Amino acid sequence: MARTLEAPGSPARARRFRPSAGRQHHAGPLTYVLLVLAAVVSLFPLYWNVVAASHTGERVVEAPAPLLPGKRLLDNLTFAWNQVDMGEALINTTVVAGLVALSTVLFATLAGFAFARLPFRGRGMLLSLVVATMTVPPQLSVIPLYQIITDLGWFDQLQSVVLPSLVAAFGVFFMRQFLVEALPVELVEAARMDGAHSLRIVWHVVFPVARPAMAVLGMLVFVQAWNDFFWPFIALTPDGNPTLQVALAGLGAGNHSVDQAVVLTGALISTVPLLLVFALLGKHIVGGITAGAVKS
Repeated sequence: MARTLEAPGSPARARRFRPSAGRQHHAGPLTYVLLVLAAVVSLFPLYWNVVAASHTGERVVEAPAPLLPGKRLLDNLTFAWNQVDMGEALINTTVVAGLVALSTVLFATLAGFAFARLPFRGRGMLLSLVVATMTVPPQLSVIPLYQIITDLGWFDQLQSVVLPSLVAAFGVFFMRQFLVEALPVELVEAARMDGAHSLRIVWHVVFPVARPAMAVLGMLVFVQAWNDFFWPFIALTPDGNPTLQVALAGLGAGNHSVDQAVVLTGALISTVPLLLVFALLGKHIVGGITAGAVKS
């Protein structure tokens, strides 16, 4: 019987000398134990928030702290919802966080593309200045911003919170770093040779390539805007157009003390929408990241 000769680089020869190729490596028991411990540690604060929201304020501050749910969750939810206008605060926070996330993703992607693939004079120095603004504490801009919104008549208006956050230096740097690796120069040059102008290149080339990074940046900015407290507490009032964090500042206040159970109930109300967003969109975000990480 004739013997078949195999080429040095043939797939059959490669498989014969790589017996482990194609095998799936399974995690050991220790890996699963560590993952379970990490999940328990991560979820415990949320669980204890639910437990504290189901007890009275006196029981929450007692030692030892309660570890099992009580019977006052519905009462505390009703009281917290009615003590401040929680419904309006939820709507305002959704509007503010959504607008800030959309604008940051849009402008950061445009600026990141310009810094990554558009040659212009002073590009490196300008990028350095943008990154340097990340070292400036936000507290330094409070007085000028407050004077501006007061002169414009925007105090206690949502635009006073949205407009200062339309774009962030971190978002520009993040998108620039992603596009430098994910967007080949040849792809942009081919689009220009086909007669596409910059806006068309952004719409048909940059946005599809940058979709995974845009999803991650949008998620991070949305969560940050949702939980922002410092500037909204200065620019807004609990009785006007409050966001959730501003409304929570007025929860549980009594004549002589603060009801910690009611405060934690409000924190639970503000956390539930974020959990729903992650539950609904987390799979798509992870899928986008995975798709962007796989290279042909």
